[in-house]
Amino acid sequence: MSHQLPDVQATSPDVTVGLSQVGVTGVDKLVKIAREGKRPIVLTAEFEVFVDLPAWRKGADMSRNMEVIDEILEEATREEAYRVEDVCGDAAERLLEKHDYTSTAKVSMEAEFMRREQTPASDRETQHTVDIIASATATDEGTREEIGAEVTGMTVCPCSQGMSAARAKQTLEDLGVEQETITDFLEEVPQPGHSQRGHATLTVEASGDPEVDLNDVIDIARDAMSARIYNLAKRPDEDHMTFDAHSDAKFVEDCVRALAEGVVDEFDHLADDAVITMKQSNDESIHQHNAHADRIVEMGTLREEVNGDLER
Repeated sequence: MSHQLPDVQATSPDVTVGLSQVGVTGVDKLVKIAREGKRPIVLTAEFEVFVDLPAWRKGADMSRNMEVIDEILEEATREEAYRVEDVCGDAAERLLEKHDYTSTAKVSMEAEFMRREQTPASDRETQHTVDIIASATATDEGTREEIGAEVTGMTVCPCSQGMSAARAKQTLEDLGVEQETITDFLEEVPQPGHSQRGHATLTVEASGDPEVDLNDVIDIARDAMSARIYNLAKRPDEDHMTFDAHSDAKFVEDCVRALAEGVVDEFDHLADDAVITMKQSNDESIHQHNAHADRIVEMGTLREEVNGDLER
C-alpha cells in the first residue's frame, strides 16, 4: 500500500521570519571551458547555491535545488561553456524558474585555474595558480553575473625603503661621495624595504554581456602589486623579481588604487552600474598582523575618480 509523503517544507514555520539565503554549499563539479582552436580547460569547481525564503514557508526544496544544480552543471560538463560566469547565470535562472516562492536565486563558484607562462629573465616555461571567482544573481528584473580572480604577488614597503635610502645616503656622505653621485646611485639602485606576499582580488559584476576577459582580470590584478612572482625562478629571475619589486614599492592602499587604474584603462566599455570589487591583503613579513585595503564601487564613480586624479 503506497502513501503520500508529506511536503513538510511547504508548511508554515513556527516563527514567521523570512530568510535572505537558504541553500547548499560545497557542491563539487567538473566544468569545461571552451577555447578556440585548443582543448577545453577542465576545472574542478566548488559551488554554492542559494534562494531567498519568504516568511510563510518553513523550508526550501533542497532536493529540488540539488536536482537543478546537478542538471545544469552536468550539462555544463558535457557541453563546453565559454565563460564560467555563464554557468552560474544559467543555474541561477533555472533555480528562479523552478521555485515559485523565491524572488532571488544566487549561484557562486570558486575554482583553481593554472596558466602557463615564461619566467621573466631565464625564459623557462612554468605555471602559476589563480583562484577564479564567479557568481550570478537572478531576479525578475534580470540576471547579473560576476567574474574575477584572486592572485598572489609581491609588495615592498615604501616606508622602510625610505629609511634604508636615508641610511645609504648618510653612509655615502660620510665616505665623502659627491651629492650628485649619491643621487644618481640611489636612482639606479633601489634600496631594501621589507617585502611580503600580497593577495589581490578583482571582480566585475554586471548585467547583460559585459565582455570581461578573465585573463585581463588576472593580468590587472598581478600587475597591481610591486612585482609578479613565479613558481620557477632561476637566479636571473630572482634578481629580476627583487629589482622590479623594489623599483615599485607600494603600500596596500597603493595596490588597490593600481587595481582601479587598471580597471578603468582595460574595461572602459563597462556600463556605469557595473560593480567593481578590489581587495588587497598583504602577509606582512616584519609584523604578526596582515595589512588589508579594499573598495567596492560602481564603474561610473570609479571612472570619474580615476580620470579626475589623472587630470590633476
